[in-house]
Amino acid sequence: MFHVTGLFLYPVKSLRGFPVAAASVDPLGFFGDRRFLVVDESRRFLTQRTLPRMALVSTALSKGLLRLTAESFGTIAVPTAPDPSAPLIAVSVWNQHDLLAEDCGKEVAEWLGEVLGATCRLVRIGPAFLRPVLRGNPTPDDHFSFADGAPLLVTSTASLDELNRRIIENGGDPVPMDRFRPNIVIEGAEPFAEDRWTHLEIAGVRFRTSGPCERCLVTTTDQFTGQRGKEPLKTLASFRRASGDSASVLFGVNLIQESKSGLVTVGDPVSVTTN
Repeated sequence: MFHVTGLFLYPVKSLRGFPVAAASVDPLGFFGDRRFLVVDESRRFLTQRTLPRMALVSTALSKGLLRLTAESFGTIAVPTAPDPSAPLIAVSVWNQHDLLAEDCGKEVAEWLGEVLGATCRLVRIGPAFLRPVLRGNPTPDDHFSFADGAPLLVTSTASLDELNRRIIENGGDPVPMDRFRPNIVIEGAEPFAEDRWTHLEIAGVRFRTSGPCERCLVTTTDQFTGQRGKEPLKTLASFRRASGDSASVLFGVNLIQESKSGLVTVGDPVSVTTN
């Protein structure tokens, strides 16, 4: 039987995430996941693709605060709740523009700027934010946070095991699951069985798959040091290229939560529908 073996939140897009024992589902994905975003001077999103140092900043959620910590820079905290008095900034994530988000203030902007070595601002989702899902046959009710292309991402331990078997066979070092920044990790499936799933149900919460996840340089970035290597993209490119697009390699599957509320817990059984 399939079951949930890992759940993860990433409060700030592209900063370090953390495991949780349970995750609440809400209309944007997992509550607390990717509700903050770092933007540059043009108000466009920043990620580890161009700033691998973002991996050096750890995140925590506690008592209504987002806490950011980086070695040699200490910790800074900002409220997670929306602030009606906060200035609104129109930000861009990929090809979605003019997304209204709340500016989190000068202090945290300067702190992040020192850590990352770049001029930036931290913004937060508030009542004015609206971002519809554009991929995977969305419905008008499907919205999401600052995530890349879908509210959530699912992977499996078997897929990582098979990938690492091939990496080791090719003389490389295995990579941990955190390179892929999943929200849900499932155990008990065959390697890459998730490619064929159309729906998942966990603890009464129903999810719809919205296509495979195309992987990028972030997967080659050590999530604790910010250092980059060649794996896993080198090995993925040898057997996981997207059909019709030789430049894309795939690992994991994007998810849209059809249920807009509920609670998912590590250990929960998972039922799947396949195509």
